[in-house]
Amino acid sequence: MTERAGSKLVYLADVVTLRLDPEKCTGCRMCATVCPRGVWAFADKKAVISERDACIECGACARNCADGAISVQTGVGCANAIINSYFSKNKGVCCG
Repeated sequence: MTERAGSKLVYLADVVTLRLDPEKCTGCRMCATVCPRGVWAFADKKAVISERDACIECGACARNCADGAISVQTGVGCANAIINSYFSKNKGVCCG
């Protein structure tokens, strides 16, 4: 059984640095709770990456994973573009 939460907006295909070590995952679901993009789903009581290209590499999942099962290189790609556009005068700029 697979559960999904979140939207289907995607950014760039196959560029996300998000990684999951399923052996370390205990299925606490914190990754799904903090993810703003609905990237995570659960199967067999463990997290799975269901919407990889929707990840904006904010790092919330990795920071809140007590098991160290998630890694992501934050501040790159779309997340960086969104953050930079938010704090700059050119607020309309984004990735893609």
